[in-house]
Amino acid sequence: MRFTPQFLDELRARLSVSEVVGKRVKLKKAGREWKGLSPFQQEKTPSFYVNDQKGFYHDFSSGKHGDIITFVMETDGLPFAEAVERLAGMAGLPLPAVTPDAARHEQRRKSLHDVMDLAAKFFAETLASRVGAKARGYLADRAISPATQLQFRLGYAPPDRFALKEHLGKLGVSVEDMVETGLLVAGDDIPVPYDRFRDRVMFPITDLRGRVIAFGGRALEKDVPAKYLNSPETPLFHKGDNLYNHQTARKATYDGSPLIVVEGYVDVIAMVTAGFAGAVAPLGTALTESQLALLWKMADEPILCFDGDRAGQKAAYRAADLALPFLAPGKSLRFALLPEGQDPDDLVRSGGRGAVEEVIAAARPLADMIWSRELEGGNFATPERRAALEARIRELTNGIRDEVVRRYYRDEFVERLQRTFAPEGGRGGFGGRGNFRSGGGRPFQPRAGANRFGGQGFGGGRRGTPGSIPLPSGPYQAASPQLAASPIMRGQRSAISRREALILQCLINHPWLLHEHLEEVAALELAHPEAHKLRAGIIAAFANDHHHSPDPGELAEKMRGDLDRGGFSQALQRVEGAITTQAVWAALEGAARDDVLATWHQLVALHRQWHSLLRELKDAELALGEDPSEANLAWLRDVKARISEVDGTEALIEGFGELSGRLQKST
Repeated sequence: MRFTPQFLDELRARLSVSEVVGKRVKLKKAGREWKGLSPFQQEKTPSFYVNDQKGFYHDFSSGKHGDIITFVMETDGLPFAEAVERLAGMAGLPLPAVTPDAARHEQRRKSLHDVMDLAAKFFAETLASRVGAKARGYLADRAISPATQLQFRLGYAPPDRFALKEHLGKLGVSVEDMVETGLLVAGDDIPVPYDRFRDRVMFPITDLRGRVIAFGGRALEKDVPAKYLNSPETPLFHKGDNLYNHQTARKATYDGSPLIVVEGYVDVIAMVTAGFAGAVAPLGTALTESQLALLWKMADEPILCFDGDRAGQKAAYRAADLALPFLAPGKSLRFALLPEGQDPDDLVRSGGRGAVEEVIAAARPLADMIWSRELEGGNFATPERRAALEARIRELTNGIRDEVVRRYYRDEFVERLQRTFAPEGGRGGFGGRGNFRSGGGRPFQPRAGANRFGGQGFGGGRRGTPGSIPLPSGPYQAASPQLAASPIMRGQRSAISRREALILQCLINHPWLLHEHLEEVAALELAHPEAHKLRAGIIAAFANDHHHSPDPGELAEKMRGDLDRGGFSQALQRVEGAITTQAVWAALEGAARDDVLATWHQLVALHRQWHSLLRELKDAELALGEDPSEANLAWLRDVKARISEVDGTEALIEGFGELSGRLQKST
C-alpha cells in the first residue's frame, strides 16, 4: 500500500475542504459551513455545501458526497493515486517512496499503535490499583474526578525501573517495539533499557482517530528534574504536529464551543470539566506553524489563553509573531491573559465557569497584542524614537503574506500612530515613501489636558504618549474591570505581595522620592493589577503642582488625600494589610531621609532581582523539560539556589531604619 492511512490523514489535515473546493467553486460562508453552486450539474440556487470541521462536501442536487480526494477524482476525472499526488503537491507534502517494504512498514505502524494501547491500559490499571493511591490523591487534589480520569484515560506509571517493560514483555511485545515507541530509554551507554516514565501521572496523547500515539507524564516528587516529561519523537508521534485533546475539541468546536488553547494537560482537563470542551494544548513546546494550521481548521479565531505572568505575556507575543505571516481573511487569533498567580486550572477551581467566561470575553485581538508589545515600556519623546517605532511596525506588517490582510493591518497601525502621536487637530500619516509626518510640519506637543507627566488625572496618560513617563500595562493585569472586582482577584492567591506593598507604602508616605526616582518607579514590574493602578494614581497625584511642597509631612498628607478622592481607599487598605510586620520603619511616616533612601534602594534592587530570577527559573524548567541534560539540571539548581539567597537577603530590609523607628522627625 503506497498511501498509508497516516499519510492520507496528514494530507486531509493540511488541506481544508473549502480550500480545495474553492479553486473550482465560488463559496460563500453560511454559518459553520460554506455553500455554492453544484460543480456536478447546473443549478441556479446553491445546494452544494462544504464542512471543514467534518472534512467533507455534500451536493444535495446530485447526492454526491466525499472528501478532498473524492472531489478531485470527481471533478478532474483522475484515478485515486493521481488525485492524491496532486493534493500532496498543493499541501507541500512529500510523497512516500514506493518500495517493496511499504506494506511491511504500515503493518509495523499498526503493531506500534497496539503497543501504545497496551501501555495505556497498563497505566490506567495501575492508577486504579493499590500502587496508584498517591497518584489518585494528586488527581483528587486537582479536582479531577474518577469519571474524568476514565474520560481522558489517565494512568499512573509505577516507580519501578522495569514495571512496564516486564508487563509488556509478558504480552509478547519486543524490547525493540518498546524502544521505538519511546516507552523505554535505550542507548549505547545504557546496557539494559528501562522504563522512561516512572512515578508519574500519565496523560495519553491521541491522534485524530483516537489512537494513543504518545504520553505526557507528570512527576509526583518535587525534586525530579523534569516536572513534565513527554514521549520523544517516534514513528507515531511528532509533538509539533499534534495537539492534546485534538479529536474531542474538533467535534466540540463544530458544535459551537469556542476553541481555547491553554498550556498544559491539567489545564485542558479543567477547562473541559468546566464546560469548555473545545480546549487543546501544545505538547511541551511553544505553538508551532503546524499546530497553528490545525487550529485554523477548527476555528477562524482560536483564543490563546496564557498565564498572567511575564512568561505568559512573552509566550503570547511569540504566538503573535508566529501567526502574523500566515494571517488570511477571517483567520486570526485572540489572546486572553489570566489573573496574576492563576493558571486555567486554578481559575476553574476558584471561580468556576463564570470566571473563565469573564477572561474569554476580555480576549484581545492579535493587532492589540502586537501594538502593546511595540509600545511596552517605550519612551517616544523624540522624532527619532517615533520613527524607529514606525519602522518596526512597517517591518512587521510587511511580513504578512496575504495582500488584503497586510493592507488592512497597515491602515490599522497608521491610524493608531496618528491617534497616539499626531498633534491636537493635526493629521499625521505615512508619507509617499512610508515616513511618518506630523501634520503641517508643526513641532510635536502633548495633547491638551495632559499634565506634564502625560497623565490624564488619576487614570494616567495613554501608553507611550511623547514627553510622558511610560506606565507599563503590567504583565499580570486583570483581563477586565469585572474580573478585577471579582472574588477571584480578592482571594488569597491574588494578595499584593509584601515587597510591592512596601514599595507603594514608601511612595505614599514619602512622595519626595518621586523627585529623583520617577522614571524608576514608572518602570518597575508590578505583579498585582491593583498595585499597578495604585502606582499610576500615585504618579498622577504627584504630578499636580501643589504637591511640590517643601515639607515632607505635608506632601504625604496631600498625597493620601488625593488618593482617597481618586477612589483608592480600598487599595490603600490592601497595601497596609499586606505588610505583616512593622519592622520596616523606613516605610512609615516620619522616617529619617537617609533611612528611607537606604530602604528604597534595597527594596527596588531585591524586587528587580526577584523578577529576573523568576523569569530565569521558568526558562530553566522549560529547557530541562525539553532536554533533561546534566547542564540544564545544573542550571535549574543554580537558579533555585539564587532564589533562596534572595529570600534570605530580603529579611535584611528590616535592619534599615531602626533609628527612624523611634519616629524622629525627618531633617
